[in-house]
Amino acid sequence: MFCTSMLDVAEGFGVPSYIYFTSGAAFLGFVLRAQELHDQSKELAELAIPTLKHQLPRKVIPSSFLNKEWASVVHTMARDFRKTKGILVNTVKELESYAVDSLSSGENNTPKVYPLGPILNLKAEKSDGSIQWLDQQPESSVVFLCFGSMGAFNAEQVKEIACALEGSGHRFLWSLRRPGQGAWASPTEYEDVSEVLPEGFLDRMREVGRVTGWAPQAAVLAHRSVGGFVSHCGWNSTLESLWFGVPMATWPMYAEQQFNAFLLVEELQVATEVRIDYRTESGEIVSAEEIERGIRSLMEEDCSRKTRMKEFSDQVKGALMDGGSSSCSIVEFFRDVSSAGDV
Repeated sequence: MFCTSMLDVAEGFGVPSYIYFTSGAAFLGFVLRAQELHDQSKELAELAIPTLKHQLPRKVIPSSFLNKEWASVVHTMARDFRKTKGILVNTVKELESYAVDSLSSGENNTPKVYPLGPILNLKAEKSDGSIQWLDQQPESSVVFLCFGSMGAFNAEQVKEIACALEGSGHRFLWSLRRPGQGAWASPTEYEDVSEVLPEGFLDRMREVGRVTGWAPQAAVLAHRSVGGFVSHCGWNSTLESLWFGVPMATWPMYAEQQFNAFLLVEELQVATEVRIDYRTESGEIVSAEEIERGIRSLMEEDCSRKTRMKEFSDQVKGALMDGGSSSCSIVEFFRDVSSAGDV
């Protein structure tokens, strides 16, 4: 999806071009709609998106679309999407049926869409001891906090999270990493994690929690002891949580994660929220009280969200089976490529 400059090369050789879109179908609809509005000299405010049932609040519009320099880049990318023969989307038709149907209507010069997900890497990763710790915990008792490959917080925010976990009384596995030095630098591991935690926290929480650095996320989500996932709402993490049927609490940070959080909480109604509009660049500190409230809602409420998550999990897995929606979409894609240009 970021390599659209290659479309000119393919056209020069008479080769039909397809794009692989790594986010969901609803967000693809937003990208295309935002480009339309820009070309019509209209501002992005709270707006109706064809791939969403609800109006999208401005507070969850990704930052790149609100920044003039970056917006130019993403709008150019969206125009290039329209030049392709089709767009392969990492989603499942049953999960985003409203969005997929909208994109498949043929309106607004949208190429054919192939929902062929979930495309995930679920191979076992080297454990850091977290799985062995989870083996000793009761079923569905642990809340897992993990914020992706770029997710890290400053010391003040770390202390608020720690206080929230202690106050909630729930068992927890917390992937905690040091912020990278410089813009877009990857997080690193703490030599001594106690330096950023409240005094005595590790001793007090020894029996109920584990703080680690990098964690094998897919293996953790697959574990019977995990009952909830506080997530940054990256699309891969979202699909992993759906695959394993683990309820989510949203805490987005950057990219399209605010949009994904809105999708999970308001459209799909499978997640509760810590926040849906948090942005790393804001520097805002989310209070321990707000975090604790989100964790309690995630772990204690027996509600329709958990039932819907289980139903979606079954559908997501079924999509890849023979005759499933994604399996059929892959077959359809190969047939279309074969007939498009004898390649």
